[in-house]
Amino acid sequence: MRDGFVKVAAGTPGIRVADCAHNAGQIIDLMGQAERQGVKVLALPELCLTGYTCGDLFLQDTLLRGAEDALERILRETADLELVAALGLPVRGNNKIYNCAAVIQKGEILGLIPKFYLPNYGEFYEQRWFASGAGLEGSVELCGQCVDLCPNQLFFCDTMPDLVVGVELCEDLWAPTPPSVELARKGATVILNLSASNELVGKADYRRALVTGQSARLMCGYVYADAGEGESSTDLVFTGHNMVAENGALLAERRFATGLTVSEVDVDRLAYERRRTNTFPSGQEQPEIWRCGFSLPVEETRLTRPLSPSPFVPEDAGGRAQRCDEILRIAALGLKKRLEHTGAPCAVVGLSGGLDSTLALLITAMAFDLSGRDRKDILAVTMPCFGTTQRTRSNAEILAEELGTGFREVKIADAVRQHFADIGQSMDDHSVTFENAQARERTQVLMDLANQRGGLVIGTGDLSELALGWATYNGDHMSMYGVNASIPKTLVRHLVDYVAQKRGGKLAQVLRDILDTPVSPELLPPENGQIAQKTEDLVGPYELHDFFLYYAVRWGFPPRKVFRLARYALEGRYDSQTILKWLENFYRRFFAQQFKRSCLPDGPKVGTLTLSPRGDWRMPSDAVAALWLAGLETLKKEVDHA
Repeated sequence: MRDGFVKVAAGTPGIRVADCAHNAGQIIDLMGQAERQGVKVLALPELCLTGYTCGDLFLQDTLLRGAEDALERILRETADLELVAALGLPVRGNNKIYNCAAVIQKGEILGLIPKFYLPNYGEFYEQRWFASGAGLEGSVELCGQCVDLCPNQLFFCDTMPDLVVGVELCEDLWAPTPPSVELARKGATVILNLSASNELVGKADYRRALVTGQSARLMCGYVYADAGEGESSTDLVFTGHNMVAENGALLAERRFATGLTVSEVDVDRLAYERRRTNTFPSGQEQPEIWRCGFSLPVEETRLTRPLSPSPFVPEDAGGRAQRCDEILRIAALGLKKRLEHTGAPCAVVGLSGGLDSTLALLITAMAFDLSGRDRKDILAVTMPCFGTTQRTRSNAEILAEELGTGFREVKIADAVRQHFADIGQSMDDHSVTFENAQARERTQVLMDLANQRGGLVIGTGDLSELALGWATYNGDHMSMYGVNASIPKTLVRHLVDYVAQKRGGKLAQVLRDILDTPVSPELLPPENGQIAQKTEDLVGPYELHDFFLYYAVRWGFPPRKVFRLARYALEGRYDSQTILKWLENFYRRFFAQQFKRSCLPDGPKVGTLTLSPRGDWRMPSDAVAALWLAGLETLKKEVDHA
């Protein structure tokens, strides 16, 4: 429950058709299992108390009474359980029978939700037995309780305001206007679907697309519980296809089995996404919702949901290759448009032999290919100075040769020495001035070479560097178009590797050597010919910073939650003290360096996050990090005393 995580489950009991007493026992056992696993919200299948396949027996008083007696037993024997459960049964009212979900907790029926859309096509005959709940507003007597019977109900958690549960049944999801749309508009963050969807070849894929798509469209958690073992096999087979989805992502899935499918829905994340998306309606103009409150104990939720240590990078190789190709094309198309608009005859790229400038050159080459232009009109410029090693200098030249671009070396050491003499900077003083003067001299060279040719300087800085402010203001911070501006460092590596795998040959060899080279600005003199200045030793591992960036900025999570997720996703790679050290550094730098992001050059957005002041991120340059750092201080004390 803490940090917005709610453990939810879809459960499929093994049932017997029309044997309500047996089914009640199975449901009680399943609810007990769920409680022991820490589940707080449980969805069970449609009509699971009787079985979905009872046919004309639904009209029999004996079955209806049996279902009510079974529900009464469930209420009695689960009265000490904290979890909220929704289970399916037929309910009488208004001289009709309704296919209902009963939402229960601690021996109380919180509400009855009748099915809205009744399928009566193909293998389905529900209108033969049931009445639609569309427009129904009333109450019935059930198990000695007066219970609201209405499809327009929401269940609000008193102890966790962002946990609001709505319910729909099977076909409701398949209809053009599912009830869950209005439930979400009125605040539901978790939708339960009680279903009895028979299995057909290919149907699982469509069902999965419906569930994940609805969770994305409604920015909600969606728990889908399907009928399975024990349903009649006279004409159909049910496989218990259970799913838990959140905002388009499938968190857990199970088929061909009874039991529980468990995961955790992050309702804080869903609430944040709805707040930032102004097209998600407030629902104030919609009809009133019938509200019911419930309470749950606020406890630590043990996480089992998948969480990537590299959230910007797809985990499967096939998806990663497709994503890499797409990113390269988007960035290249952005540059292609800018070159065409300005009429620039050439592009100038500062090529250091490092990862970022390599990616920028690869994107530039692709943009020229898309335009049908000669790559010779790309000028790759290497500018060795005090920290340049032979390895990076050689790789820069080989890369330009393999890509067929122009290449030029401009040695800037003498110009920087003259500048130091002009301003009274000692060559022995390796302070920030020593470093930044080299970066600014390189930018001046690139700008002037571009002016000579009427071309554009292509920026090389990536998203991670912009987040940390790891760029020299008006040095490598500046360009005429920044193609890497929304690509994080962890993804830069995969993009370069993707090109290496795709192209092969000598180009692949040099790209792989660049991938093996430590990330460095090479502004301090080398030691024994090797790079002396390693970026990740100074600012921290980019693997961590990209993780922080994704959850702290993209999702707006507080420091405590970012720390918790980092420990969970990166367990075994970093201890708590290391994560806290670099998380504090991330917040300090992110706030202090905003002034560099407030005046960024144009550059294409390729993913879900950019720090452009004209795009995703608007923040005053003098914002104070005190609140965030105070949260980290509290965390440090807790970790030290653990």
